[in-house]
Amino acid sequence: MNRVRLLIFNAALGPLDYRVPDGMQVVPGSVVSAPLGPRQIIGIVWEAERLPGEAVPDAKLRPILDVLPVPPLRGELRRLIEWTADYYCAPIAHVARMVLASGGALKGPATMTEYRLSGGLPERMTPKRELAMAALEGEQATIRELAETAGVSDAVLRGLVNQGVLEPVEVDCDRPYPQARADHDEPVLEESQVEAAGTFVEAVTARQFAPFLLDGVTGSGKTEVYFEAVAEALRLGRQVLVLLPEIALTENFLRRFEERFGAPPVTWHSSLKSTERRRAWRAIATGHAQVVVGARSALFLPYANLGLVVVDEAHEVSFKQDDGVRYNARDVAVMRARFEKIPVILASATPALESLQMAESGIYTRVELASRYGGATLPDISLVDLTEEKPERGRWLAPRLAKEMEARLERGEQSLLFLNRRGYAPLTLCRNCGFRFQCSNCSAWLVEHRFTQKLACHHCGHEEAPPATCPDCGEPDCMVACGPGVERIADEVAEILPEARVAVVTSDTLNSPERAAQFVAQAEGGAIDVIVGTQLVTKGFHFPELTLVGVVDADLGLEGGDLRAAERTYQQVAQVAGRAGRGSKPGEVLIQTRHPDAPVIAALANGDRDAFYEAETEARRDAGAPPFGRWAAIIVSSEDEAEARDAARAIGGTRPDLADIAVLGPAPAPMALLRGRYRYRLLLNARRSAELQDVIRKWLGALDFPRGVRVHVDVDPYSFV
Repeated sequence: MNRVRLLIFNAALGPLDYRVPDGMQVVPGSVVSAPLGPRQIIGIVWEAERLPGEAVPDAKLRPILDVLPVPPLRGELRRLIEWTADYYCAPIAHVARMVLASGGALKGPATMTEYRLSGGLPERMTPKRELAMAALEGEQATIRELAETAGVSDAVLRGLVNQGVLEPVEVDCDRPYPQARADHDEPVLEESQVEAAGTFVEAVTARQFAPFLLDGVTGSGKTEVYFEAVAEALRLGRQVLVLLPEIALTENFLRRFEERFGAPPVTWHSSLKSTERRRAWRAIATGHAQVVVGARSALFLPYANLGLVVVDEAHEVSFKQDDGVRYNARDVAVMRARFEKIPVILASATPALESLQMAESGIYTRVELASRYGGATLPDISLVDLTEEKPERGRWLAPRLAKEMEARLERGEQSLLFLNRRGYAPLTLCRNCGFRFQCSNCSAWLVEHRFTQKLACHHCGHEEAPPATCPDCGEPDCMVACGPGVERIADEVAEILPEARVAVVTSDTLNSPERAAQFVAQAEGGAIDVIVGTQLVTKGFHFPELTLVGVVDADLGLEGGDLRAAERTYQQVAQVAGRAGRGSKPGEVLIQTRHPDAPVIAALANGDRDAFYEAETEARRDAGAPPFGRWAAIIVSSEDEAEARDAARAIGGTRPDLADIAVLGPAPAPMALLRGRYRYRLLLNARRSAELQDVIRKWLGALDFPRGVRVHVDVDPYSFV
């Protein structure tokens, strides 16, 4: 009897065995439908020896129902799934689920009906119809997707369909994408760029695993250099994956890509419509998608013929996923390249210390671009000591910074102010009784957002309208904003420079690729004088007229218990400083700080990156921290605080007594209440030689927990809240 083992997406059940009916052809990697009780489920045929499970008697096996019309998942991808599950202590079913990220793609070729404005008018115009018609100009999508775009109900749009205002269009769900051309617009590269590009091109041609660290200063043309490797992969008919850390960077990148290759790449991110996800997934699986630009989840797509992986801004924290499967896309990208036997390029102006250490040890090949492209110079950096150059009362910008902004405005140049804090103020309290507005679901203060007139929690998304009176003492008009956010800084700029055109750039204001593209167009077109933004503005943007960068509070990132705080602060400030002077005009950076002697601040002021990394490396070595040691966190949570505490104590009480692993905790997490769940943490510090994952699996596997308790493992954690 022909029997197979299926990996199904229910981690509690584990793999299941099925019978293959006569005449049905399946191979490892085939995606199939199979019965489970009265339901039908999706499963992936897997090598039985690689998925341990109980053998079921032949007589009890149920038959597979159907082989779905998609290519089998290649062995290289299956090995990546196994490695990711093993390394990050995650159920293999949860990792595999990320591969089949578009249910519609599994149904085979299809057509569908989309709708667009016909140019006609309804018999009776209502406010909602008028709103919808204005929002849908140039749009084509399904009724549901158009309704989301327009912010109206499906019924409103169906009424427009009945009156001929929206017309149906039959589209092929799998219509091909425009083809990129390697020689569309080849750039003129400088000598150092030609040398670097040649190294990458040779690696693509060789088709062997080769990890590279592309270490280039801001504005050195790293993108143009790795585009040459992309061009070589296109010439050889191979697919390319480029990972970007933020969706807001996508539109800017897409335009640069299209200018170089004559067609946009295929995109993959959370904002895609379901029809776009289906089309992209199938084009990737069949090999018709040439270049994919996406967020971290694009790593797990079923590429038919992958030839190159690029991780841009590879130091970025947002490559680490903090829920579900807690993987780091930078590290998984290297492993995907290893399984595929292809080169991978990690590009950054401020590489992660772990990446630098891999280059120092010879595991990665380091390719450097030490100067800016086209003769542009790095900006001058100076400190503003806020203990001496104090802002005026009620303000947050020092007089020197305000004066330099005024000078830029008079010259028609742009300024950028960086503060990594969204909203208007991080804390709002009652001036009468001291009541603080706190999230009901999290142990976090509510952040005031004056643009939207909301008090919001940045952890769970809870929002509420600011009350007219204090909820505690009943005093009216008593709310006081404490501390600055970007909205408050923007208000201050408006007071200092009333004629300046100010743009606030955060994940709240640039929450879609379209809004990001609009911002870039305005900035490049000279319609913005001052940009006030969070970490979103620290990377990827190139504005030739931007000559001044002001860091409002360089000390902010050094607060709290983040064990990578100094490195992260250095990266953010160095990246935002790199936005200045990228064109022909020289740039200047002013860093406001109350701790000018702090090593990270001094390194920024002196432009001495090597000294900072050397000091940080020694501190990490002494502490046994990555890359010289290993960290892992165990997070225990429950809606019942006592239940979470007892479960955490049970884990702590059975901790392994090993010389190469130290266990700290359990203790309440810094964010002790998150999304309505009470949280406790244990932190493991292990030597590199320790079998950390095996120890964790054996330790936790011997324990039983109440149904309301969740236990998550975070290997190589970046967040310590």
